[in-house]
Amino acid sequence: MADTEQESATDNEKSNPEEPKQSTELEKYWKAVKDNPSDFTGWTYLLQYVEQENKGESAREAFDEFFSHYPYCFGYWKKYADLEKRLEEFDKAEEVFERGLKAIPLSVELWLHYLCFLTEKHVNDPEAVGKIRSLYTRALATAGKDFRSDKLWDSFIKWEKDQNELVKVTALYDQLLSIPTQLYSHHFDNFKLHVESNHPKDILTLDEFLKLRQEVVSSASSTPALDGVEEEEAPPGVDDGPPGVDDAPPGLDSSKVTDAELPALRAKIIETRQAVHKLTEEEVSKRWAFEEAIKRPYFHVKPLERAQLKNWREYLDFEIENGCNERVVVLFERCMIACALYEDFWLKYARYLEPHSVEAVKNVYRRACKIHLPKKPNIHLAWAAFEEKQGNHDEAWEILSSLEKTLPKLAMVRLRRISLERRRGNYPEVEQIYRESIEEAPSLEVHSFFALKYARYLSKVLGKVEKAKEVLNKAVEKDKKNTKLYLQLIDTEYQCQPLREERIIEILDIVINNDDIPLSTRVNFSQRKLEFMEDFGNDIIKLSETYEHHQKLLKEYHSQKKRKQEENTEGEPNAKKAKEDYSGSNGTSASHHVTSAGDTQQQQHHNYAYSHWPGYTNPGYGYQHSHWGAYNASYYPS
Repeated sequence: MADTEQESATDNEKSNPEEPKQSTELEKYWKAVKDNPSDFTGWTYLLQYVEQENKGESAREAFDEFFSHYPYCFGYWKKYADLEKRLEEFDKAEEVFERGLKAIPLSVELWLHYLCFLTEKHVNDPEAVGKIRSLYTRALATAGKDFRSDKLWDSFIKWEKDQNELVKVTALYDQLLSIPTQLYSHHFDNFKLHVESNHPKDILTLDEFLKLRQEVVSSASSTPALDGVEEEEAPPGVDDGPPGVDDAPPGLDSSKVTDAELPALRAKIIETRQAVHKLTEEEVSKRWAFEEAIKRPYFHVKPLERAQLKNWREYLDFEIENGCNERVVVLFERCMIACALYEDFWLKYARYLEPHSVEAVKNVYRRACKIHLPKKPNIHLAWAAFEEKQGNHDEAWEILSSLEKTLPKLAMVRLRRISLERRRGNYPEVEQIYRESIEEAPSLEVHSFFALKYARYLSKVLGKVEKAKEVLNKAVEKDKKNTKLYLQLIDTEYQCQPLREERIIEILDIVINNDDIPLSTRVNFSQRKLEFMEDFGNDIIKLSETYEHHQKLLKEYHSQKKRKQEENTEGEPNAKKAKEDYSGSNGTSASHHVTSAGDTQQQQHHNYAYSHWPGYTNPGYGYQHSHWGAYNASYYPS
């Protein structure tokens, strides 16, 4: 028995020699996308492989994971559904279509593919007519106002004709003729053909038929009767019926439409729609240039051209100004398919929706942050601010915490968390986050940045001046060349009552006497010292000595500046010098290079660059270098 099982196992191994190889191949494709989920090409290779293998579980796993990153790819939803169809998993195929249309409800192609699938599935089931009609109705309610939804309308109209539901066909045309679509003229021509090809009583509701015929009869009664034209005789044995039983007004029985009335009635039907068609034509003409400029209405990871982005922005602005809310939302949804990777469009959409629906705004932020832009900070920060405005502080905290896990080195996120807790009055948590930020700082620059912020918070918000000075003094010990720390120390000392003259002078002297700090900065601090002693000093001798030292620094500074100017003049042409002045001291271009993630180098630098935060620039106290230099030496006698 054991030998038989061993032989069977050996035979299975021989019959499936490709199994280990296939497994290795699949793992290779999976590794590529797991290592880099934004590798769209890697995903396409994986999906192509599982399609060829035609194995349900491995294919479902791959497609499901792919759509968690790229749900707008309608072509892959079709491939997924077709795969389930090949596996004869028809219920699963239907589920795939429903999921796909939830992700991209404006995809006309996906709606049509779903409708074709459902029609084929129930081809011999007359009871499925209602289900198919219901799906068509859903499709039109969702995507029917899309400018390029013509195929969907044509498909529904044709299907209703096949069911011989001509009154429903007319009702569809009545909806369609009022909607600006790309083939608006084609639809009106088809409507006229529909009217000319069928008897009016077959294509109109009874109420409209009687109303229009009465208008035609009334119009005809005011003109002489045509010679040789007689009313149609009712078939033998057909009675008009007793009064009150499905009776029409005298002379308006649909069975007695004259030959003269028929063309007039058809003309009347078309005439009643002509005004609507004219208005639609005007609306189409307003949008035609925008629509013509849309070259890529579908999703792709490749960047859009600037002209395309500009066209979308202008189109949205036009629709917001001129269209109704429903059309604006439809256009935004179309735009988000093509521009899903551009956070400014998501922000614009959310701002537009704010006066209309809080839940709709949340949905926009949720889609943007959780699916399309998980690593873009601005959209997450905007979402957190929106939730805070609604009073949802816990939701705002969750958003910021989640973003910080994704982008742990982004200082602005940490600062938003701090601000959120401060506004909530959770001061112990604010201090805790500040301390963690200082301890976990990845660089000296970031350490000093958070120390400055923490010290300002302690002194300005909590009034803990001594603790603020303690934080700054520790930071100065680590970052002795950081003049912003010294400025903040001086500012903190200014808050002490009474003012401690010796301590402020001591801080200023540390910078002034530090040869590792640029001379221009030392001159500025010397200037501040001179101003401080003039305003608050008690010893004229020290003030005079400070002035003399300041004059020496100024002289040294101007000499150094003159030497550099002479070197530039002698060594380089003026054009080259001007170019270097524009580019910066290191010779790099002033323009910013875009990285693969879509961020600029400038943005990356600003993550920690506190020189761009208010309160940390060089204030100067309103004095220029020449101000103190204008004093005569005899003003402060030695």
